Amino acid sequence: MTAQQDLQLFWFLPTHGEGRYLGTQKGGRAVTLAYLQQIAIAADSLGFHGVLIPTGKSCEDSWLTAAALISVTKQLRFLVAVRPGLQPPTLAARMASTLDRLSDGRLLVNVVTGGDPLENKGDGIFLDHSERYKVTKEFLAVYKKLIRGEEVDYQGEHIHVENAKLLFPPIQPSGPPLYFGGSSSEALTIAAEHIDTYLTWGEPLKEVAEKINNVQKQAELKGNKLEFGIRLHVIVRETEEEAIDAANKLISHLDDETIAQAQSIFARMDSTGQARMQALHQGSKDNLFIAPNLWAGIGLVRGGAGTALVGDPQQIVDRIQEYQALGITKFIFSGYPHLDEAHRFAELVMPLFSEQKGLALPTSGLNTGPFGETIGNDIRPKQTSAS
Repeated sequence: MTAQQDLQLFWFLPTHGEGRYLGTQKGGRAVTLAYLQQIAIAADSLGFHGVLIPTGKSCEDSWLTAAALISVTKQLRFLVAVRPGLQPPTLAARMASTLDRLSDGRLLVNVVTGGDPLENKGDGIFLDHSERYKVTKEFLAVYKKLIRGEEVDYQGEHIHVENAKLLFPPIQPSGPPLYFGGSSSEALTIAAEHIDTYLTWGEPLKEVAEKINNVQKQAELKGNKLEFGIRLHVIVRETEEEAIDAANKLISHLDDETIAQAQSIFARMDSTGQARMQALHQGSKDNLFIAPNLWAGIGLVRGGAGTALVGDPQQIVDRIQEYQALGITKFIFSGYPHLDEAHRFAELVMPLFSEQKGLALPTSGLNTGPFGETIGNDIRPKQTSAS
């Protein structure tokens, strides 16, 4: 592989449920603290840069989860959501500053506006799509100054603070880096002005390139140097045939009624990104490969990121490189089940990135390699190519 740009690989904590199959209790796993610890420790030891913790009423609280996992990890970063409109910016800044100090500077902040009007009303938010992004812009105007140590007086349409300040600063000098995703024009404008890393869900290269170019041009006009990330699932096996078979098994228990039920929930949302995800599969199991090795089956019943890279290790690397060529440096992956697939991805894919700039892979352990069980209690196994 030819080294391209710096690369950061993330994994995911399934605080909304976990299993071997989608849309069924068959093969489901209990998401306990012990299990989340196993995933976090695995991600930490395998060389992942960080983990994304999801947010929403279907998830365990992301801040409490991250706090519970700090002490069992060493280098792993935690990408945790702030929720404009649900949290005041002063409270969010205090929470972020505290968790950054407790983790010794391992916090990343994901700004989530929220796209389900029904869930929002349950949280006391009765604003439409446009108004929520106005709140987000005001929230960030206050939050960013606070986290940098400034005292803030602010009077906006939705947010009003006087003499707001942080007494205890974060570890990271300018505060934890801000991540943000969204596909609407309002979202792209906010990303261009306020955000450090713009995130997109996994779409075909052309669509991703259009979004990146759009927000990058706006960021340049604002004097903001953006980085870019992408959120994808991954199904990697030693051969492409095995990977496709694993993808089909993942949705093998989905029936039309379950898919229709999920799609009706997604249809009520006012998220542009969610609408783009639905358009990729149109609620049907037919023609789920929408681009080379890009499969839309997960989005049949999962909200948010609904696409996966499916293939053999070299195919996965090739697709990652294509996204890298668009300017993406941060890849947030997940796989079902998350503990098993973290190891599989690390074993099959990560070695192909051994010379990639910016990627810090583990170099030693109790068995310093070559890895594998000793043969006949006397001979270490031969080292073979990762592919």
